[in-house]
This record gives sequence, C-alpha cells and structure tokens, in this order.
Amino acid sequence: MPNVLVAGKIHEAGLELLRNAPGLNVTLIPEVSVESYAPHLPKADALLIRTQPMTSREIESATNLKIVSRHGVGYDSVDVEALNERSIPLTIVGDVNSLSVAEHTLAMLLSLAKRITYFDNSIREGEWNRRNSFSAVEIANRKLFVLGFGRIGREVSRLAQTFRMEVLAYDPYLPDEIFNELKVQRISNIHTGLKIADAVTVHLPLIGDKPLIGREELALMKPAALLINTARGGIIDEDALAEALASNHLGGAGLDVLRSEPPSLSDALLQQREKLILSPHSAGLTAEAAMRMSVSAAQNIVDYFNGKLDDKLVVNKQVLARQNLMSQLP
Repeated sequence: MPNVLVAGKIHEAGLELLRNAPGLNVTLIPEVSVESYAPHLPKADALLIRTQPMTSREIESATNLKIVSRHGVGYDSVDVEALNERSIPLTIVGDVNSLSVAEHTLAMLLSLAKRITYFDNSIREGEWNRRNSFSAVEIANRKLFVLGFGRIGREVSRLAQTFRMEVLAYDPYLPDEIFNELKVQRISNIHTGLKIADAVTVHLPLIGDKPLIGREELALMKPAALLINTARGGIIDEDALAEALASNHLGGAGLDVLRSEPPSLSDALLQQREKLILSPHSAGLTAEAAMRMSVSAAQNIVDYFNGKLDDKLVVNKQVLARQNLMSQLP
C-alpha cells in the first residue's frame, strides 16, 4: 500500500480525495517546514508538498519516493535536477488560481488608484480634510501594461477591460491571435510598454538573479504610474522601488510577493506606507482556489498510482519514459 505524505495543511477536499482513494495510506504533517516533514520521507512513496524547500538532501533520504506533487504552480523551492537523477516526476496543479490572482491584482490597482489605505488612515488619524487633496484617479481610459500574457495575465486583461482600461501586453512566446482575440495591443519591447503605461502589472516568472524591473526600468515609467506584482519576489528591485516611491516618481505600488518572505521589518521598502500596499503572498489563497488546488494536487498522486497521470501537469516529463522503462525490466 503506497504511503502518501502530505507536507503542510491543505484544504479538506484534497485530503478527502486521498483518503477515499483505494489502496493509499495518508499521513498529514500540518506544519509547513522542512524540519516537520523530513523525518517521514524514508517511508513516503508519494509527497504532496506546499511551499517549503525540498533539496537534494531531502530527496536522497526519500528512498521509496516515486512522485512529488506541488500544491501550486511554482517549483523554485524543489531541486528538480535531484528528482531527475532519481527519475521522480514533479507535478504541479492545473489552472486553479488564475481568477483569484487576477482579482487580487485588480483589487490592488483600484486600491492604489482610489488611495483606499491612504484615506482609511486619514480618518483614523483625524485628518478628514485629506479628501480635499483630490489625489485619487480614475482608471477608465488609462493604459494598463500586462507583463506576461498567460492565463493570469489574460484574466487581468478581461477584468481591466470591464473598467474601460486600454490594455497592452508583452509576451514573446504567444501568437498574435491571442492578443487580437482579446483586443489587446501587443508590445514587443518591455521598455516601450513601461514608457507609455499608466499602470504596470507583472505576471512573468523570475528568470536568473537580476530583477526584470530595476532602477533603469522604473526611471522609464511615467510619474504617478502604478506598479503591481503578484507573480514572483525578486522581479522588481525593491531598493530601487523604495527610492522611486520616496521621491514621488511613482504613484504607488502593490506587491503580493517579496524578495524575502517574510521580509525584515527594517527593509527600506516597508518604510513606504503612503503609496505602498502589501499582502503576504496571498493572491491565490482564496477559499475557492485553495479547494481547487488541494484537489488538483491530490488528484495528480491518485492518477499516478492508477497510471492516468496527465503529463501536461508534469514539470520533468522526460522521467516518465524512464519510469515506464524501469517498470518493464525483469
């Protein structure tokens, strides 16, 4: 009977799916930490893991491991090469949180444009007359530059268009038909989009160590432009962003992701309160998305042991052929 280790509390719907699947033995470790799940790895045939790291050290100790299922779509914290050496597939969930992240993006954009937190604080501080600053703006007829036009970027575009925003998007890997279908202007150069946008939202992965939006890119943006990042920490140079906000070059920023999570309370960026909105990497953590994510991550494990794993959800597809070959050896 395969032993399934669930490393970190997930929605009950996913646990119920695993527990009701015939032939599986399920162990739940609620705490999200390496120290809590690592001792159980030697007995695990399958691992459902949340955001905690899984390095070559943990993989080496999991001598019976046959599949790792990520409770999400990112896998920066998992040593994929170490899994490849053992021919262990790494799966991710399907399109379960695009709407949640897109709604969060629009919520941040609207909050910044309407200065919601600024006015909320003004009332609590007894400064009612800040209303006369006329510092809130309308987003209708303004240009939104979407960096990355995958599922989340496209959903953001649809929502923004309902607010009558003009949407521009950058994504070098998609055909023109995708942009044309959604009536979005395609931008082939990031710097061009940054120069003309009234608001910028990032939905790209972090590639390498250099921020995609650094001091040079921030300088290109319009004074009073808004910047949103619900993708990955490190994509924006946080020190440069803190300077841009402090100098009033930008109208505001909304970040759901940070370079270090949780951040140090002494970070320069966290000292910017008036024009900065932060959330704790929670854009995709709605009740609905949590349920869909847990079910998708659990289903990958069930499907693997039933020989029905969807290879579109496998990060390292090449190991599946090797596993099949080894299973046929006498």
